[in-house]
This record gives sequence, C-alpha cells and structure tokens, in this order.
Amino acid sequence: MVTQSPLSLVAIVPAAGVGSRMKAGKPKQYLTIAQKTVLEHTIEKLLAHPAVTLVVVAITDGDPYFPELSIATHPRVVRVSGGKERADSVLSALQYVHAQQLAEWVMVHDAARPCVRVEDLNTLISVSQTHDVGAILASPVRDTMKRSNLNGDIDHTVDREALWHALTPQMFKTEPLTRILNEALVAGAMITDEASAFEWAGLQPALVQGYADNIKITQPEDLALAEFYLKREKG
Repeated sequence: MVTQSPLSLVAIVPAAGVGSRMKAGKPKQYLTIAQKTVLEHTIEKLLAHPAVTLVVVAITDGDPYFPELSIATHPRVVRVSGGKERADSVLSALQYVHAQQLAEWVMVHDAARPCVRVEDLNTLISVSQTHDVGAILASPVRDTMKRSNLNGDIDHTVDREALWHALTPQMFKTEPLTRILNEALVAGAMITDEASAFEWAGLQPALVQGYADNIKITQPEDLALAEFYLKREKG
C-alpha cells in the first residue's frame, strides 16, 4: 500500500480505444511522434509531475502493442483491463485505485493528449483541492458555433458565450468519482467524461482555463500538429 500524502494523486489514462477515425491500422495511442508512441509521450508527461505517484493505464485485454513499450515495465505504471467505453475503462482503473487505497485524488487524462503543459497541471491541482467537487481543464469556444438540421444544413447559430471545450486532465477525489460514475453507468446515463458523471448527480465541477494546444489526437492531421507542439515545448 502506498502511503498517502495531501499532495499525492494517481493519474488514470483510459487507453482501450481503437481510434477508427485515424484510419491508421492501429489505435491512435500507438502511432509514433519522434520515435515514441503517443501513449508514451502522454504517460511520461504525467510521471514527470512531482505530485503524481502512479499512472494506472486501462488497456484492452489482448492488446498486442502495450507490452512492447518500454513504459509498460516502468515501476510507477500499472495496467488494468479496459472496457468497451471510456467510462468503463476509467471505472476499472478507479476500482483498482480505490481497492488499493492508493490516493485520495485521481487525475483522469486522455491517452491521446500528449501536449498537456505542466503549468496547466499545476493550476488544475490547485483549483481542484480547494473546490467542493473537483475541476477540469477547459478552453473557451472561440469559433462561431452552428447547429445543423437533419439534412446537414444550418439550423441556427449557437450563442458561444459561456461555451467551453472540455479538455483533460479532470481531477476529482477517488471515492466520490468511483461511486458516482458507477451509479451513472448502472442508471444508463450517457457519460462522455468524468465531469458529466458529476453533472448527472447534480454537482458542478470547476472549469480551469487551459492552453488550447492541449489537443486530442483524433484526425490524421492532428498527429503533425502534436509533433509541432512537442518540438516547440522542447525548444
């Protein structure tokens, strides 16, 4: 059992997705940027933060790629079984953290977001620990937003005032997130991220403005953009 510290937390990385929109022949988290997979870049970013004691990665059973990575044998990386949906993978990791009493707090981060900045992690941790619920990184919507009709034509313009893009990490206490996420899934609620589980329960997490370059690699062109951001970060 890991000794708890007021500033320690466990990072959870759901990485069981197949990333079909990338059309790359393998899950997007295993595509490479500068001789490392996207997943390795992401995990290393989390491990580098002094408050993160462990990274729990949820991987599909039978995944042939993860065991080949050097990060798979890192002493502060633990693998658990991933689920069909993101929320199932997160819950699997949460149940492991909760059962082992590893940390009071968890920080859930997308496997395909390798460009998160340490400044954003610091701010998220600070805000989360002083908020009643927890917090997520987010970016204000800058573009004009349109809602379409059933034909794919414009129905109307959506007021972008107070609209945010939800990013990750999202940070909450282990026990309430585990309980509320499980209850939401049992109830059949649509849970797209951890914050939405708390919203379902009538709670309001905080929004922490983060850098917009914390992109999620989804489309083929995102890989080159992520590479640019990572190279710029290294100077």
